Amino acid sequence: MTAWERLQIVREKGRPTIRDYLPLLLEDFVELHGDRLYGDDAAILGGIGSIGGIPVTVIAQVKGRDLKENQQVNFAMPHPEGYRKAMRLAKQAEKFHRPVLCFIDTPGAYCGIGAEERGQGEAIARSMLELMELQTPVLSIVLGEGGSGGALALGVCDELAMLENALYSVISPRGFASILWKDAAREQEAADLMRITAEDLVELGVAEAIIPEPSGGAHNDLQKTAKAIRAYILETLPKYIKLPIAKLLENRYDKFRKIGVFTEK
Repeated sequence: MTAWERLQIVREKGRPTIRDYLPLLLEDFVELHGDRLYGDDAAILGGIGSIGGIPVTVIAQVKGRDLKENQQVNFAMPHPEGYRKAMRLAKQAEKFHRPVLCFIDTPGAYCGIGAEERGQGEAIARSMLELMELQTPVLSIVLGEGGSGGALALGVCDELAMLENALYSVISPRGFASILWKDAAREQEAADLMRITAEDLVELGVAEAIIPEPSGGAHNDLQKTAKAIRAYILETLPKYIKLPIAKLLENRYDKFRKIGVFTEK
């Protein structure tokens, strides 16, 4: 399928969100709230639990399944306090030697005046910096939309996986079309040019793994999709847990340094 067709799938009203997946992925999950600076942000969910007997910290962007839920979570567009909550929990995970699981699903960070006044850009930049240096394994999984800096803030990791129909990009197709052609109506054309599908990103070395979805998308079989995500985590996490911290950080740094490298013929 084209990137545009996949975009329609991930924007399906019934597509599962992190709140659908969590009970099927983790045992004994406890949600934690607040950044200890300003407040809580419903657009980012964080907490602790275990998967296959491995204690983990979860940091996830939350989409709503209907208009009411989307209003409660600001349409999955985090504020600065959301990213600061995420980093508070990441540092706690580091202290207790828990791996971090990040779940990405956002059209982008919230760009309202209040968010800018409270340091949205700094919060995203610090999130990327602290995840790069975090002394515990980090896995990131793109569940649907991975848009702009709002997604990149949780995308600094040891390994990035994407659901089969997920998209991951530095800007949304609509934003791309608006900037490049001054015409947001060319969103479909932009999506198909940007190389933002899971296959594209594995080929480009940005992502390492593709998690299969049922035919037609994850909403057609939640249990099957959750089982595939859980299997990926249980297969992947142990190899990073076994690595010495110095080697883990070296590999993480090298992963990002090689992105964008190309050879001209």
